[in-house]
Amino acid sequence: MVETTPDDLGEALAQMRSSLLRFAQLQLRHDQLAEDAVSETLIAVLEKPQAFSGRSSLKTYVIGILKHKIIDQLRLIKREVQVTALEGESDDDAFDALFLPDGHWRSPPQDWGDPNALLERREFFEILQLCVDKLPASIGRVFMMREWLELETEEICKELAISSSNCWVMLYRARMRLRECLNLNWFDHAASPPS
Repeated sequence: MVETTPDDLGEALAQMRSSLLRFAQLQLRHDQLAEDAVSETLIAVLEKPQAFSGRSSLKTYVIGILKHKIIDQLRLIKREVQVTALEGESDDDAFDALFLPDGHWRSPPQDWGDPNALLERREFFEILQLCVDKLPASIGRVFMMREWLELETEEICKELAISSSNCWVMLYRARMRLRECLNLNWFDHAASPPS
């Protein structure tokens, strides 16, 4: 466990807040939801400062929590239809306004697309995750820090105590292994007709 005072932690989080908010806005494309995700992240860190063990930088730790909060927000968006009442209107009136008198949608929901394409996309990402999991631990960690956490090379090198040339070699090896794994486990299978 890393010893930090509440003031030090609060100050460090305050300095990170704007970059966390930008990251959340890019992911969620909604200012209020991004603000909610960042606020929930900061509260989570401040409520349990002892959970930060120091095995990574504070920024990496906080971004990890934020990513989970963003995923929660995305799941919530997919499950909910936002209906807001206008001034002087009840919630029931706002809900009823979505439908015509005969019960049909006033504006039908968007087309859900091709379910087969969505399934294929989900399967692709499952294969990609398996390929990432097969990477050697050190290479996989560098790859995830760069591509998932979007850390700069300098931050990765500092965190892992490696040179920038070593970092780039590891990233190159990770990408080549992922390419090979995807060629074997996805593209070759997708190109060949089912038997």
